[in-house]
Amino acid sequence: NRLYRIDTIDDRRFALKWYPRSATDPRDRLGAEWGAVAFLERHGVKEVPRGIAFDVSSNFALYEWIDGDVVASPQDNDVQAMIAFAAKLHELRRTSGAETLPQASEACLSAETILTQVDRRLARLTEVAEDEPALAQFLHHEFTPRCRHAEAWARHGYNLLGWRFDRPLPSELMTLSPSDFGFHNALRRADGSIAFIDFEYFGWDDPAKLTADFQQHPGMSLPAPLAEAFRTAAIRLYEQDETFRDRLRLTEPLYVLRWCMILLNEFLPERWEARAFAGQQNDRVQAMRTQLAKARRHLARLSSQVMDFPE
Repeated sequence: NRLYRIDTIDDRRFALKWYPRSATDPRDRLGAEWGAVAFLERHGVKEVPRGIAFDVSSNFALYEWIDGDVVASPQDNDVQAMIAFAAKLHELRRTSGAETLPQASEACLSAETILTQVDRRLARLTEVAEDEPALAQFLHHEFTPRCRHAEAWARHGYNLLGWRFDRPLPSELMTLSPSDFGFHNALRRADGSIAFIDFEYFGWDDPAKLTADFQQHPGMSLPAPLAEAFRTAAIRLYEQDETFRDRLRLTEPLYVLRWCMILLNEFLPERWEARAFAGQQNDRVQAMRTQLAKARRHLARLSSQVMDFPE
């Protein structure tokens, strides 16, 4: 996307967002974001920007401008603000209009779905790896063996619990999720409160995905104690779902794999073109090296999550 600040002659400010159309990404991101902020505004949520106007023909939308700073060094109270917002979204799942909201972008409503997404991304990266030896080495000798072990570990855990790996999560256990939830999409206002932005992937999803993504998201630097504090709070938040704790434990390694694949998007020509459109000015070769190193570090998370098979 491209984002512009609009200053008017009467000293008002707005955020103008352009959602370019793409043959490789047919998602209606404008519709999803506008629907999300309109729904949240109707239910009195003040932590998100107000929608002002949109134009489908040009794919532009105008929002309230939020003055704030990047949440560079989150503290415990910031994590509490994040869990409070997640709790508000979970409460709103039963309100008027929630039933018409779409699934979140790339919702993961079964363990099988997570692996399907991983394998689809792996197949595409394997295609481009024919011309990228470093990427090929990582995919074939590091990622794939550990991916298959993590899959076997998770499947074994599901079998022990008598769960089907491909069974979709019942709708009553889903939550409303920004689907890109973290401090990278938050701003600290002058009064210290947190505002949340970027809802173009918003919709229904598994709260386990929201929790795992928050802990793992590479777009923010989250100290381990804060990640664990969020996890503990999430277990309390979703405690009415008796399967949540075990589902989170068994799918967290699968989300590690998913993030490894996402981190390697710079190797995909179509994704690099999108980043360049949005203002990415880094050297692509250096960007690919950087992202490969990040993916390797992220894959190392499996050491603490997938050891022996669950009892």
